[in-house]
Amino acid sequence: MTNTERKRGLKLVAIGGGTGLSSLLAGLKSFVGKHDQDIRLDSLSAIVTVSDDGGSSGRLREELQILPPGDIRNCMIALSEDSTLLSRLFRYRFGGSGDLAGHSFGNLFLAALTEVTGDFAEAVRLSSEVLASKGHIYPATITDVRLVAELDDGREVLGESQITAARGTMSLNSVCLFRSRLPRFTMLMSLRSDLDRCTQAFFPICLFRKSPKRSPGRAE
Repeated sequence: MTNTERKRGLKLVAIGGGTGLSSLLAGLKSFVGKHDQDIRLDSLSAIVTVSDDGGSSGRLREELQILPPGDIRNCMIALSEDSTLLSRLFRYRFGGSGDLAGHSFGNLFLAALTEVTGDFAEAVRLSSEVLASKGHIYPATITDVRLVAELDDGREVLGESQITAARGTMSLNSVCLFRSRLPRFTMLMSLRSDLDRCTQAFFPICLFRKSPKRSPGRAE
């Protein structure tokens, strides 16, 4: 950290997904706005992957044609200043065996707000305000993207949940992004001129591919 950065504080962006990013943000938020510490952050932002297709997120993705909200919900909770009722509410997962079983309230809240506003990124912003988040959260893209992996026997598997299942019996040669059109990252361009440091919460192995080499499916 330079002397200039030490005086004014850093503007930090973290990139990733899953539990790694939310755990990182939970630790970093204590440095936001603290001017009596050697390390302090003027701002904290997170760029969150949106390739999840399992569990509650996957169901909402298929039924409502929205981006998966789960990883973003976890990041909002991690950055929340309200560690009691609202955060507990966003974590709450419905039990039972009906249509709501397995869904988290936070995912449903984001899905409903997306339909009300017509904009997933705006729904994320408004939800963060409700939780009084100590940072800004951005989906990595607002385009429907999915992971596709090539197994060591040459077969391909489409979807994060199917890739996770396949890893139990096979090794992966590569993991790429599969999309029907070019992902849109324009909403993130405003961050570039306002960035001092960028930290990754995942190992970057993803490339873009227009289509799998062969029809992807479940590994047997």
